[in-house]
Amino acid sequence: MTEEPRSDAPRAHRPPGRTAAALRRVLRRRDRASGHRLARDLDDCRQERERWQRHADSYARELTRVRLERAHLLAWLAALHPSSAVLARDTDAGPDGFPLLCLRAGERRLSWRLAPTELPLFAHVPFAGTGSAPPPRLHPAETDQAAHIRRHTQLLATEGALCTGPPEWRPSARPLQSGDR
Repeated sequence: MTEEPRSDAPRAHRPPGRTAAALRRVLRRRDRASGHRLARDLDDCRQERERWQRHADSYARELTRVRLERAHLLAWLAALHPSSAVLARDTDAGPDGFPLLCLRAGERRLSWRLAPTELPLFAHVPFAGTGSAPPPRLHPAETDQAAHIRRHTQLLATEGALCTGPPEWRPSARPLQSGDR
């Protein structure tokens, strides 16, 4: 005969009964279900990460495009101001500082930092000599510079409108005749 456990024996030493076996079965089922739920959650997280990565890649491509366009516009601006455009080293950024494009517009020095990869676009702009002292405050506060550019642009637009006059004052373009040169 098998010996029945005594009721006064400590619980830890009792053999598992039907209740414990049933509890283990329920917990195993629950573990399997939670494992499936965790796998679905992990899959959802991976899909969400991939979606955000696509957004980040898209923003990086757009930023690269905008930076390239900015560099081309600055190179064009330097070509329009050949007498004042010069490349200099940004002394605030240390010995290996970024190059700066400096030029004068509206009797004020303007400057922009350039990435080393953008330098080929500025082959037409001379470098400031190492012996020449850089002008004080090479790069003004960006807000001051932006405000100056806006004012200067408005001034140039107003000047252009005054010089050309209203549309009815402008001579009309006539088609070329066979004898015109």
